[in-house]
Amino acid sequence: MAVFKSLSTDDAKESAGKELPVEKVRVLILGSGPAGYTAAIYAARANLKPVLYEGIQPGGQLTTTTEIENFPGYPDGINGTEMMEDLKKQAMRFGTDVRYGIATATDLSKQPFRVTIDDEKVVEADALIIATGATAKYLGIESEERFKGQGVSACATCDGFFYRGKDVAVVGGGDTACEEATYLAGLCNKVYMIVRKPYLRASKAMQERVFNTPNITVLFEHVTNEIVGDQKGVNGVILTNTKTGEEVKIDISGFFLAIGHHPNSDIFKPWIETDEVGYIKTIHGSTKTNVPGVFACGDVQDPHYRQAITAAGSGCMAAIDVERYLGERNI
Repeated sequence: MAVFKSLSTDDAKESAGKELPVEKVRVLILGSGPAGYTAAIYAARANLKPVLYEGIQPGGQLTTTTEIENFPGYPDGINGTEMMEDLKKQAMRFGTDVRYGIATATDLSKQPFRVTIDDEKVVEADALIIATGATAKYLGIESEERFKGQGVSACATCDGFFYRGKDVAVVGGGDTACEEATYLAGLCNKVYMIVRKPYLRASKAMQERVFNTPNITVLFEHVTNEIVGDQKGVNGVILTNTKTGEEVKIDISGFFLAIGHHPNSDIFKPWIETDEVGYIKTIHGSTKTNVPGVFACGDVQDPHYRQAITAAGSGCMAAIDVERYLGERNI
């Protein structure tokens, strides 16, 4: 996960008021989640000498998750931050140059590709792997931030298992919210859907699944005021009925956001094709983008699965695609 500015490299130079120093590398990786680190491991083992910039949140979204139980190889589960540190160490063991820094501008119009880091230097790369992830959208209330990782989650598939037999709430009225609610209904005692509008925006098929699931209750025309809890985590949420103004509290143990994600792709959009939301388009069966030599992996190009294991798998694909690309061109 990272925060980017939509500037060209020349803009960055002008804003700094000076010519920026330039460094040349063979393979540049932007992003430090499962996709970025896995790409680094494979690229380093192929002797491609990758340089990886971690971005504003080293380790990505998984560092906001307390326990991960569904990543293969960890039978007892593992803390998200700890797992990212393990991946980082493994990438460094094979020779990856891991650096802290934020990509603030790009020029992918020609090779070598130019990426400005922290508005202070330009890195030129023969091949670029974009693994900048996607940021979950939150409501922006203070209590949401306070209980993040302690009952507040943006991924039912990741964290739903921890709420087996309990009551939970899902915020949102689209396909994603309906899908998350029906998934949680198979694990939890009761699922409340908190929907601001008087209707669901989801497809008819998804709506029918929700309305035909007996332990899902849809609270139309309700908005979240505050998430409440204690040192153990979330134990309730206070809602307001937008039609009557009435305030109501429901007792829950988990609060799931399903109001969308924002792919961290803004600085690449002048050059790279994206969908209407901003997810980078890749050629089917590969991590190739519309720009030869630029590859994308992980959540920045995945609007469907958004799992650590799928991100890691696409990171592996990106490194192999890069190796073949450089080899075919004798770079």
